[in-house]
Amino acid sequence: MAAAALHDLVRLQRLHSLQQRKDRGPRFRGRLAFPQLYSNKPPILGLGYGKRSFITCYRDQSIESGGSVLGVSDIKEKCSKWQWRGQYSINYFVSSSNAESNPPLLLVHGFGASIPHWRRNIGTLAQDYTVYAIDLLGFGASDKPQGFAYTMESWALLILDFLNEVVQKPTVLIGNSVGSLACVIAASESSQNLVRGLVLLNCAGGMNNKAIIDDWRIKLLLPLLLLFDFLLKQRGIATAVFERAKQRDNLRNILLSVYGNKESVDDELVEIILGPANDEGALDAFVSIITGPPGPNPVQLMPRINLPVLVLWGDQDPFTPIDGPVGKYFLSLPSQSPNVSLFVLEGVGHCPHDDRPDQVHEKLLPWLAQLTAS
Repeated sequence: MAAAALHDLVRLQRLHSLQQRKDRGPRFRGRLAFPQLYSNKPPILGLGYGKRSFITCYRDQSIESGGSVLGVSDIKEKCSKWQWRGQYSINYFVSSSNAESNPPLLLVHGFGASIPHWRRNIGTLAQDYTVYAIDLLGFGASDKPQGFAYTMESWALLILDFLNEVVQKPTVLIGNSVGSLACVIAASESSQNLVRGLVLLNCAGGMNNKAIIDDWRIKLLLPLLLLFDFLLKQRGIATAVFERAKQRDNLRNILLSVYGNKESVDDELVEIILGPANDEGALDAFVSIITGPPGPNPVQLMPRINLPVLVLWGDQDPFTPIDGPVGKYFLSLPSQSPNVSLFVLEGVGHCPHDDRPDQVHEKLLPWLAQLTAS
């Protein structure tokens, strides 16, 4: 989501209206809940016809993800700290399972996100697996050191050290966006059998958009991206851009532009992104990531990986579109590599696990079961 700061003026229509029906019959949908019980859920449907009143109903999104959405406060209470290389405090979460014979899972978030971005997945996955989740350096409740030069390679090294020192078992890595790419780099560099499998959710082409130079859209924008890099290195300009992107309405519009399911963009999601962005060091991380080197490209790395790989790709992703060079490459992989399985998820954006968790679980759980049985 590194390009999100460039889209803070997106205008999206509200989706809470329903056209009146001519047959004078009310339309009902399943999976609805009473509004007084779900006052924090987004309205999805108005029922009514003629001159009669409309009733606003609310979707219980816990049903969408299997009925096990964890509260953000519950996740934060269960988090622990790990000291990386004696310098940096790294925030992580673990939910143990009785199925100790199954491989543990490590969830790695994307740009601007953190552990609670997996709130709609942890409960479902933890029924049969020990689930770890980590805040990458510069995000969430992990340290955001002043002057640190963020790179994809440093995040990959962090993941490998975490597996070696904390998990201490061959682990399935599950990543989104730049988190996916960090997992790919870690798997390609691991020589200690630390990684059992890979799950990539809309894998990024690099730490920032400068990596995807083969995309005609990026070629057109490249001069502007380079100018944007130069401007961001001016502290005053960077602060103004960052503060504007952090404004609640702008942030919500950015999220709406990258989610296919607009109902998933709720107040809780906005707070998950906004909270850590107010931490000291968050601005430096933002500037370093957007203006830094894009890092290794997954097209170069995937041929080195012989592990089982599951690729899930939302077809409404504006940042790593399925018809872009990275998306097309992953689409071609299953025909070239028998270890790779790929599913395109309809109506899903850049963050499939949070956008439409039910679709992700439908593909992920059978794949994990097959991996465990092999």
